[in-house]
Amino acid sequence: MKIVVLDGYTLNPGDLSWDALAALGELQVHDRTSPEEVLHRAQGTEILLTNKTVLSADTIASLAQLRYIGVLATGYNIVDVTAAAERGITVTNVPTYSTRSVAQLVFAHLLNFCHHVQEHSQGVRAGRWVNSADFSYWDWPLVELVGRVLGIVGYGRIGRATADLGRAFGMDVLAYDPAAADPAGGVRLVDLATVFGASDVVSLHCPLTPETQNLVNAERLALMKPFAILINTSRGPLIDEAALADALNAGRLAGAGLDVLSAEPPRDDNPLLRARNCVISPHIAWATQAARRRLMSTVVANIRAYLRQEPVNVVCSV
Repeated sequence: MKIVVLDGYTLNPGDLSWDALAALGELQVHDRTSPEEVLHRAQGTEILLTNKTVLSADTIASLAQLRYIGVLATGYNIVDVTAAAERGITVTNVPTYSTRSVAQLVFAHLLNFCHHVQEHSQGVRAGRWVNSADFSYWDWPLVELVGRVLGIVGYGRIGRATADLGRAFGMDVLAYDPAAADPAGGVRLVDLATVFGASDVVSLHCPLTPETQNLVNAERLALMKPFAILINTSRGPLIDEAALADALNAGRLAGAGLDVLSAEPPRDDNPLLRARNCVISPHIAWATQAARRRLMSTVVANIRAYLRQEPVNVVCSV
C-alpha cells in the first residue's frame, strides 16, 4: 500500500519521526508540493496526506487508485469533499490536537501588549536602564488583567480553553456562539454587538464560513473601545484587513495580535504588515512540538482505524 505525504515539512521539520506512518505501507514524504507536481507525486497512491496542498475535483478525478485522504490539520477546505464523496473516498482530519497551544498563544499576544517585554528588553540592551536616573522605567502603560473583560467569538474547544485562561487571570469572560449551550464557570453568553462593545480584549475562535468572512468589519471595529485589543488565532479572512489597518492607524483601536492573515504567506502589500500596534506571528499557534506530536499520532491512528474499516475523525465518506 502506497502512502504519500504531499507537504510534510511544517508538521515535521525534523524533530519528529515518520516511523509509525512508514510501518503502515510504502511511504513517500515530500516537504512541499507545487500544484504542478501533485498529480505526478500522487499517482498510484491509495492513501494521500495533505496539509495545505489543494486537492481539487479535477485532481481527485485523476487519481484512480486513491481511497483515502488524510488532512494533516483541522481545517479541510483544501479538499473538494464533494468530489471525494462521489468517488467513495474517505476524508479525515485531526480536530483536537492544538487546543491548549492555540489558547496559550492568545495570551502570549495579550501579555505582550500588557507589558511590552521585548521592547523594554531592547531598550535595556540599548543602554536605557544603564543611563536611567531611576531604578525603574517604562515606555508604555502597563496593564493588569484582573477585572478586564475578555470577549470570545466562537465558544468551541479553543474558545473554552481561552476562557479558562482568562478566568485564571481574573478576567470577566463574555462569549458569543449561537450554537453554544449555557457555559459554566461564570462565562456569560451574549450577542455579538455586546462582545465587541463591552470587551477590553476580543479573541476570535470561529470557523471560516460565508457568514463569518469579514466578521470583523469597519462597523464592528467601531463598536470596540479605543483601548481594546483584537486577537485572531483562528482564520485570517474573519477580518476585513483594510478596515482593521485603518482603525489601528487612526488610533481607534489600541492594538491587534494576529497569528493568521487572509493569504499565507501574505502579500507584501497587506496593509496590516505596516499598521500601527499590529503584532503578527507567522501562523504558529498550532505548531508547538507537543501539539505536532499529537497531530502525528492522530494521523497514524486515523489511518489504522480506516484500515480496520472503522474510520474516525471523518469529514467525508461514502
